[in-house]
Amino acid sequence: MTAVSSPPFQFVLLDWTPDLLNTTNMAHPQPQSQQPPNSASDSEPGDSHSVSTQYPSPGPNLNLNPNPNQIPKLHHLSFNQDHVCFSVATDSGFRVYNCNPVRELFRRDSGQRGVGMVQMLFRSQILALVGGGPDPIYPPNKVMMWDDKESRCYAELAFRSEVRSVRLRRDQIVVVLEHKIFLYSITSLTLEHQIMTISNPKGLCEVSQCSGHPVLVCPGLQKGQVRVDHYGSKRTKFIAAHDSVLSCLGLTQDGRLLATASSKGTLIRIFNALDGSLLQEVRRGAERAEIFSLAFSSGAQWLAASSDKGTVHVFTVKVDSGSLGGERSSSSSESSPPSPLGISSLSFMKGLSFSGVLPKYFTSEWSVAKYHLPEGLRYTVAFGHQKNTVVILGMDGSFYRCQFDPVNGGGMTQIEYHNFLKPEETS
Repeated sequence: MTAVSSPPFQFVLLDWTPDLLNTTNMAHPQPQSQQPPNSASDSEPGDSHSVSTQYPSPGPNLNLNPNPNQIPKLHHLSFNQDHVCFSVATDSGFRVYNCNPVRELFRRDSGQRGVGMVQMLFRSQILALVGGGPDPIYPPNKVMMWDDKESRCYAELAFRSEVRSVRLRRDQIVVVLEHKIFLYSITSLTLEHQIMTISNPKGLCEVSQCSGHPVLVCPGLQKGQVRVDHYGSKRTKFIAAHDSVLSCLGLTQDGRLLATASSKGTLIRIFNALDGSLLQEVRRGAERAEIFSLAFSSGAQWLAASSDKGTVHVFTVKVDSGSLGGERSSSSSESSPPSPLGISSLSFMKGLSFSGVLPKYFTSEWSVAKYHLPEGLRYTVAFGHQKNTVVILGMDGSFYRCQFDPVNGGGMTQIEYHNFLKPEETS
């Protein structure tokens, strides 16, 4: 195993105090033997893995004055699990930002060596890093667990193939390769489970974030199929979600609702993740599009989607809470729309579609609200903590906060814009 060394990050701390995790031994995990379970498919050379830990000194002298005017190239951005922060991986390190108000919390600069992926664990000091760009600071086949309180990597997870994505829970690290997913304990770094998938170059995978046993969704072994693992009941459900290749997945915090989109990008389907039943189907548009992100609101009244068409759509989620075997979350402050917004204006002819007179397009459920952005750029969307708001992040450094009208619908109102990469915008 390769020993972990401290990367040449320069340290500049802004106004941020990390929340400490209620987890024992977080900074000093004790990995056990990492032999995968015995099965023929689990012994493929391309999917072998290893875990190593070392506890080096904090590293080189800290430079408190990196170039504040440097505008880096972004390789990756993502919200943390409760959408109060977001992090960006760049060709010169990584940065972490607060969402409300928008401001840079801290950055770690590495000269001209790139980070290709960064994932925060809520608002804690723990982050997962993967190298990327022309000169990666770490190999792209390794996940480096970074403890920002101690300014060092405390562990690495190494694989023989490139890491496609990482997801974090307070109790687990989920590493996604193109054909396999590994689940580790975040405290002991022991391998808990592994999953075989169809080719998954986008690293599609989502995990629930509520306390208790996780729900994990990922591609299955067939085109358009979603695999749902319920680790509490030790059940696995396979859902034939689409005829085409999956392009995006979304999951509620409690793991009860699942949203899916295919490579066609015209329809988005909402499933009961408990039993796999189709609950709702909404239409993004008529033209083919790539769906970049799907996000449920905290109380699951709304679903947002971003695409390469430069639009962000908000849909009403119409789910009978009784069909999910429990009550819908009462923690949300969002209001449900009193009128059936989003139904096609030709829905009065819905009965005709059953006899084949009208195509399904005319009876589709459409979005309640939308917002137009420049086409072609990758955007990630989440719901804001202000009532009826969405937050949109662009790979050009753009930050939008928009508000939608749940009663009248229509175009969203932009209430805030920043370029978070420019120093004058984050002061």
